[in-house]
Amino acid sequence: MANEVKTGSIGWIDLTVPDAEKIRDFYEKVAGWRHEGVDMGGYQDFSMIPGQGESAVAGICHARGTNADLPASWLIYIVVDDLDASMATCREGGGEVISGPHSMGAQRYCVIRDPAGAVAALYQQA
Repeated sequence: MANEVKTGSIGWIDLTVPDAEKIRDFYEKVAGWRHEGVDMGGYQDFSMIPGQGESAVAGICHARGTNADLPASWLIYIVVDDLDASMATCREGGGEVISGPHSMGAQRYCVIRDPAGAVAALYQQA
């Protein structure tokens, strides 16, 4: 999520799985992506980069740390202006915050479940 994106847009996509190396290799073969490691303090997650591209388009993450309780699924990150306000509105609308808020430097995010049961992340840029 290095590039600033507009509020309401999808700013990033992560896949959280128990064996990130195996799934990383799968998508490198299937989609033609290559990877760069992301140090997570004792293990690496991966930024996935298309063919000859220079910018990552997705992440493949181990189900560890803040991702330990997430199901194996692609997770979209929706950009919001005010994470705290969006979490409150989520709860008021019948959704729930199932993880977070978490910080990545000055950036913050949380994972929500909407009233239909779908899971997404909300992401506030620095």
